[in-house]
Amino acid sequence: MKQMKIGSRIFDTERHAYIMGILNVTPDSFSDGGSYVTHDAALFRAEQMIREGADVIDVGGESTRPGYQKISDEEEIARIAPVIEKIKAHFDIAVSADTYKSRVAAAALEAGADLINDIWGLKYDEKMAEVIKKYDAACCLMHNRETPQYENFIEDCLSDLKECIDIAKKAGIADDKIMVDPGVGFAKTYEQNLLVLRHLEQFLKLGYPLLLGTSRKSVIGLTLDVPTDKRLAGTLATTVLGVEKGAAFVRVHDVLENRHAIRMTEAVLYGY
Repeated sequence: MKQMKIGSRIFDTERHAYIMGILNVTPDSFSDGGSYVTHDAALFRAEQMIREGADVIDVGGESTRPGYQKISDEEEIARIAPVIEKIKAHFDIAVSADTYKSRVAAAALEAGADLINDIWGLKYDEKMAEVIKKYDAACCLMHNRETPQYENFIEDCLSDLKECIDIAKKAGIADDKIMVDPGVGFAKTYEQNLLVLRHLEQFLKLGYPLLLGTSRKSVIGLTLDVPTDKRLAGTLATTVLGVEKGAAFVRVHDVLENRHAIRMTEAVLYGY
């Protein structure tokens, strides 16, 4: 049985898909920017997502939408560390910090985070892997590229992620602390994002739990010709597809609806 350890919890990643609820404490995220910038609003949203069935809360302090504005480590830490502390103080739930910077990751882990969700798969900051290892934390390694040029698209994505995994392994991060994310919406065209979804099962060859992050993203908006606040149905379709193809985690804004979609899909597939 494949398992992943995040904080004190063991996740059975072979028999169930879990929900990572998105909590952006940013003023400019593409979908919910500005909604949860106060600590009280962030804590209320975390509580709401937990009630609706979130298994992990992913706290982000810098928008990574196309054309995003980078902020200093200090500002990012000031946004996320107090929120992580409050969530861990009030609730028994795994918390992820969505950052690619080692100083921010260290502060988040010091505040109680259990997982680092790195959109650059440990490649942006050479100190990131050692920080994760030092705190015995889990990590999500996402596929990304500086230049979105490919010779054999899916194979190149897999090769890039193998490099990320090698960095983690070299730092001593245990296998049960690693998950991978094919990076829908990052360094990919619309057509390539669809290819990732069509071939999700290929990413299971890497041997690690797979996280799918499509919630409200442009691939849905472009397909359905709808704005960000009208992309729930498209997101649910990708969640069902992800479960069918073996995804162990889905990173979403709309927790309850996605939990229902997962529950129904698993009932049909496995009879439970």
